[in-house]
Amino acid sequence: MSCIITEKLNKNFTLKLKKQNTEYIAAQHAGKRNTLFFIVLALLVVCFFILDIFFGSVSIKVNDVLKAIFNSTGNNIETIILKFRLPKAITALTVGIALSLSGLQMQTVFRNPMAGPYVLGVSSGASLGVAFVILGFSGSLTPGNLHSLGNWILVAASWIGAGAVTLLIMFISSKVRDIMTILIIGIMLASGISAIVSIMQYFSNETLLKAYVIWTMGSLGNLSASQLQVLLISVSIGMLISIFSVKMLNALLLGENYAGSIGLNVRFSRTVIFTCTSILAGSVTAFCGPIGFIGIAVPHIARIIFKTPDHRVLIPGTILTGALIMLISDIVSQLPGSNNVLPVNSVTSLIGIPVVIWVILNRRKDSGLF
Repeated sequence: MSCIITEKLNKNFTLKLKKQNTEYIAAQHAGKRNTLFFIVLALLVVCFFILDIFFGSVSIKVNDVLKAIFNSTGNNIETIILKFRLPKAITALTVGIALSLSGLQMQTVFRNPMAGPYVLGVSSGASLGVAFVILGFSGSLTPGNLHSLGNWILVAASWIGAGAVTLLIMFISSKVRDIMTILIIGIMLASGISAIVSIMQYFSNETLLKAYVIWTMGSLGNLSASQLQVLLISVSIGMLISIFSVKMLNALLLGENYAGSIGLNVRFSRTVIFTCTSILAGSVTAFCGPIGFIGIAVPHIARIIFKTPDHRVLIPGTILTGALIMLISDIVSQLPGSNNVLPVNSVTSLIGIPVVIWVILNRRKDSGLF
């Protein structure tokens, strides 16, 4: 009898050991694969960043670009590169990172694959904050004449508007669990905010109305040096908060009840993440206008690439993927070889809408990630 028991124990131990070895090998393989993807994405980001500097209405040779960056010549080419194309490429990089991270965090907190700053009306809330600043200060604060403190006033108003809508959506999602219902409510909120802005536009003067309409078109190339500085500082703060929120996001991915049972302060975690998403989405909207579908599409593309819900992998993966897609969108909007420039919002929509449709069609299959 003892021999039989010993044999069974040895067999169970052997099976358990094989399972652990299999899991260990699979984890090693996944780690190597993810490292390879990180390297490839990083190289692609660098390549497309350089391409973004080269493409434009004026054809510039490689030697001229290098001279403009490393040698001060003071000619027109240097002005084009340093004053327009390089800041625009940096802006595209920053916008892609900010919107992608905010979308990833919203999808995790809401446990909703359709969550995103543009789709759920968060960008519209940020736009409302900007509208109060631009249309409510009698022309003293417009995107064209903002300096130092004025930039921070604009971005703070955008944060407040984005945060207010985020809190409202979170309250609604606690009462309504259906994904499509929350999506419809988000669209209705965006429409309601647009109605309020339309009323403000109706009562504003011609100069303010023109300034606001130009801002709503969305642009990566109209930022001044001071505005780009504020955007970089704000997005850097949001990125740091995102990185330090990895454990919170992984716990919340399994549900708030489970997260609370393992000792996570759910209320504090949600406050931190809401603050982060408001800073990221609000900062971009304040200076570049509402840019759609990057926030909802990129996190799903990152999940497809890395095949994991783990935010230790997804956050850096989303950062690189978002930066890459936004740089590609900016290059496409330049219509290389043409003097015409497309609104970058239309390009991001063409990229994002197929991803949204794919998510809707496959939401049952992917429901385990949310």
